[in-house]
Amino acid sequence: MLTGLRLALSWLTVLPVGGPESVDRPAAARAIACAPVVGGVLGGMAAAALWALTAAGASAPLSGLLVVAIVALLTRGMHLDGLADTMDGLGTYGSPQRAREVMKRGDVGPFGVTALVFAIGVQAFAFTQLAQEDRWLAVVVAVALGRVAVVLACRLGIDAAPESGFGSLVAGTQRVGTYAGWSVLIVIVSVFALPEARWLGPVAVAVTLAFSVLLVRHCVRRFGGLSGDVLGAVVEISVALVAVGLCFGA
Repeated sequence: MLTGLRLALSWLTVLPVGGPESVDRPAAARAIACAPVVGGVLGGMAAAALWALTAAGASAPLSGLLVVAIVALLTRGMHLDGLADTMDGLGTYGSPQRAREVMKRGDVGPFGVTALVFAIGVQAFAFTQLAQEDRWLAVVVAVALGRVAVVLACRLGIDAAPESGFGSLVAGTQRVGTYAGWSVLIVIVSVFALPEARWLGPVAVAVTLAFSVLLVRHCVRRFGGLSGDVLGAVVEISVALVAVGLCFGA
């Protein structure tokens, strides 16, 4: 598992953690299983940065936007890139092959731009409200849940999209015990995210995870399988959705 965690950190962050020289499906499976741990680390860093910025006198809206930028930098911006590519693919008419071709282009289309603006804006405003109410654990939960959704997306029965190198490594690698365990754990932690409305955290988490499952199912059907871009979209959309849900109790 330590090897899997190192690989997950090297894949999902810019942290100077050396991964193995070669990666096969068993190694990739262990890395994806550790993705929520990476999410917890990133969530803790995001909450700490948000607290530090507001404590230093930055306005809450500016702090929220800067924290979204910080997380993007820590993750190489690859999840945002995946979101843009996925939305462009979903907005394309034609066959799954045509949609995959659009996703592989280097430019960003109108659907991708709209998705980026929406995701970044929603996350920034949600983090702003959570900071104003001192809901630091809620920030951690939001960021971590995006990586729990990745484990669900790679569950058994999910096929990789054709010519998807990363998808072929991780699709269908996660067993029921792994994604069920992480899902239960994030639900339990979310109980403490909003002390004045303890029921709201689990509801927001459950709804978000259910939506991520539906999103992955649709993308797999539309693109002919799972790809790294879809996983990036799952991360960003899940973080935005659950952060909004946690704001209702703030």
